[in-house]
Amino acid sequence: MKHIIFFSLLFFKLILCQGQESFFVSTETRYWDAARTYTGYTLFGTRGTSYLIDMEGHVIHTWNIGTNPRFTEAGTLIDAAGGDPSHSNTWKELDWNGNIVWQYTEARSGYWPHHDFEKIYNPKRGDSTFIYIANKDLTSQQCLDAGCDPANNYTGAQMDVIVEVDRKGNVIWEWSFFDHTVQDLYPAKPNYGVIKNSPGRIDINMTGNPVKSDWLHCNSLDYNQQLDMIVINSVQGEFYVIDHGNTFIVNNPDSSKKLAASTAGDFLFRFGDPARYDMGNPPSVLANWTKATTGHKQIGGAHNIQWIRPGLPGAGNFLIFNNSENLFELTPQSYIVEINPYLNASGVNTGKFVNPPSAGYNIVSSPDPNLMKEKKNVSKQIVWMFSSKNNTSFYSTIGSSAQRLPNGNTMVCSMNDGHFFEVAPTDTAIVWEYINPMTRSGIKKVKADNYPTFNGVFRAYRYTSDHPALTGHTLTAGNTMTGVTPNYYTPASLNLIRIKEIELNPEGMLNQNYPNPFNESTNITFELENPKQVSIIIYDLNGNIIRALYDRNCDAGKYTLNWDGTSDNGGNVSDGTYYYIMKADEKQISKKMIYLK
Repeated sequence: MKHIIFFSLLFFKLILCQGQESFFVSTETRYWDAARTYTGYTLFGTRGTSYLIDMEGHVIHTWNIGTNPRFTEAGTLIDAAGGDPSHSNTWKELDWNGNIVWQYTEARSGYWPHHDFEKIYNPKRGDSTFIYIANKDLTSQQCLDAGCDPANNYTGAQMDVIVEVDRKGNVIWEWSFFDHTVQDLYPAKPNYGVIKNSPGRIDINMTGNPVKSDWLHCNSLDYNQQLDMIVINSVQGEFYVIDHGNTFIVNNPDSSKKLAASTAGDFLFRFGDPARYDMGNPPSVLANWTKATTGHKQIGGAHNIQWIRPGLPGAGNFLIFNNSENLFELTPQSYIVEINPYLNASGVNTGKFVNPPSAGYNIVSSPDPNLMKEKKNVSKQIVWMFSSKNNTSFYSTIGSSAQRLPNGNTMVCSMNDGHFFEVAPTDTAIVWEYINPMTRSGIKKVKADNYPTFNGVFRAYRYTSDHPALTGHTLTAGNTMTGVTPNYYTPASLNLIRIKEIELNPEGMLNQNYPNPFNESTNITFELENPKQVSIIIYDLNGNIIRALYDRNCDAGKYTLNWDGTSDNGGNVSDGTYYYIMKADEKQISKKMIYLK
């Protein structure tokens, strides 16, 4: 009986490129299609340090701060200084050399800043200001006075606010969800109304979700200078657009806060879960208990809401990393979603916000039955959506980001696995991929199976050398974070070698090398039932012969060879993945191995 052995270099490379499908994953740059990427520098923060790296993974510069960093148009780096993306009451703005040029601390009692912030240009002031999200404490009595159901306990209740401060740290504007609630229990209260007729306000008695600590858990916000509006996202499944420009009065903070608390501060647009305001169906478990439907809910656990910037493909649309927590899909996965909020049911751009339920939905089937997904309602305002073919390839339960690039590609950071990649818009090809090597246990050349966020990165951003933060600086490539010479795949290397389908008699068996990965030497064993001419050759992933390890006539029996990581010329090979091929009687079989210094 014969065994059919299938092997191709492409197979090995694709397995290694899909890190979330393996227990051992090489870190740093793993793939780069230079002809299709928006080549530049990637900024991310991890474990207290911000790194700027080039496409190959060489470190260009670092800063001694690393939570959720980003560059400003003033050419500085700004970040939370608390060391945790979820909670920090202090922010610092640093120059290229790490000097503090500005900092601010929220010291007011009852305010708990968290997650997101942004340095903006306030056109009414003609100056830069700073906005951030904070939870604000509420008393039980405040909740009851606002119409909360008295059947619940409101001890420790909080609602999110957006705070704006000037460069001197003075609060000049503040907007709160608490001022924009609706309830249908108490007609005598001023916020009484029909929930369905009040999409500009949030139901204070939301079904199954009474007001509590960190009630909405807002995790991201963005500012649109052209519109003078702010968008803020709740992890529970909605984002909201509010009017900043028409609720801001120059040099009058008290009047600005009062105006922001009025109906002028009601939502201009909301997207994600129309069941929250009685205009759609919620997710639900189907009658047989083995399947579920997402209802009309579009996003869940999402992060990094933003407007696509002017001049970029999709400018003016929203882009969001849809983690897809709490969507009740049988097999969950994350998505990148682009939304045009101006589209109506006919697909016409009206130039004004359209309530998503009015725009309607398309019934979309799963592209492959192996995804095991039910048909679902997808908003007609969603104009582009990316998901991996394998639903776990970039699934992240927390954090994460997406960034539209000038060439139309989208840069993605999946937090759970510190996984960055760049995806092309039309054929959704992955054109660059990187795995953060910094873990809770230090820098790793290979990431083993671990709990989520072991090497997590909250967000990552791509910049080019003409960005104000980079101009005038020498962008010299240093070592990679691991110190290893980059050994990534390219389109050429993926297709360089295709070894044909071959047959190998069971009498010639090649075993997996041990140990693997290895850092000094490894043993390769094979067994023969009959005498044969045997050769074993080691190749790199570009198909180059590294070492002709063995070539001789062999009697029947078991053989053990040792390879110490040297090439035919006696030099040490670089860290990376190699494969070894055993040839016997013009037939062959191969296996891969990982060498780590």
